[in-house]
Amino acid sequence: MPAPAALITLDWGTTSLRAYLQAADGAILDSRTAFQGIMSLDGASFADVLTANAGAWAHAHGPLPVLLSGMIGSRQGWVEARYVPTPAGLADLAAGLTPVPDAPHPFGPVAIVPGLLRDDADTPDVIRGEEVEVFGALNRLHRADGLFVLPGTHSKWVRVDGGRIARFSTYMTGDVFAALKGHTILGRMMQSEPTGAQPIKAQSVEGFRRGVLAARALEGPGGLLARLFSVRALGLTGRLAEADSADFLSGLLIGTELADATRGHEGFTLVANAALTERYAAAADLLGLAHASAPAGCAPAGQFAVAKAAGLI
Repeated sequence: MPAPAALITLDWGTTSLRAYLQAADGAILDSRTAFQGIMSLDGASFADVLTANAGAWAHAHGPLPVLLSGMIGSRQGWVEARYVPTPAGLADLAAGLTPVPDAPHPFGPVAIVPGLLRDDADTPDVIRGEEVEVFGALNRLHRADGLFVLPGTHSKWVRVDGGRIARFSTYMTGDVFAALKGHTILGRMMQSEPTGAQPIKAQSVEGFRRGVLAARALEGPGGLLARLFSVRALGLTGRLAEADSADFLSGLLIGTELADATRGHEGFTLVANAALTERYAAAADLLGLAHASAPAGCAPAGQFAVAKAAGLI
């Protein structure tokens, strides 16, 4: 017989959420996805959204503990959860849980997983939500070390040593792509459809390949800034088709990110959605970087690991 329900978790981001009903052994008994992220509540309260997406589970299985992770713990979220300094492991996240007061009926105690802080004097950085996915990936892969990347609007590169997140860095690759494409003269050379988060289409593979290889040839910290304008110049001289321009830019930015984050030689594990995995994997192949993809379900696996470390189950 399946293990009884023991935990409700929500991976609650800016634009959407994913809710999971988890058994005492970590198995996913049920799940639900809703486009009700912290910035898209349409007037509902956080308590209302939790009830709408997970209330039926609590009614059916009793007042289960609830664990939330992601931007729900940000300053714009339900309750601001603190940042735990790195290096940090599961025990540190468990010790830093922030309780949500007055949890709505019929739930048990509700808590939010803290984010992580890299408290460098000149280059501080923060991460919130992705660290849980990394711990889930470690659990699913039965590993305690490695370099992980979680691509997105803000890509997170996470170094794990001995089961503890030792360091991480944020690359604003997705934001920069959107800004350059939508708000600079470079966008005038591009068709409107392709975006950096979509799968590489058949007609734009060549543009993406050329962009990645251009990134490999960059020299010095100003190399990318100087190379960006070539997206326009290549189009004006007929050396880059309009249909390839957006993917050339995507390849140039992703290739630059990969080269910097891996120092040009280190392998890594992708924790990402399918479209972004394809792009990062294709760029890694062109750059000769070893890479693998984490299995699906890293977020709930990480949430379960934190809940277990905190004694919630």
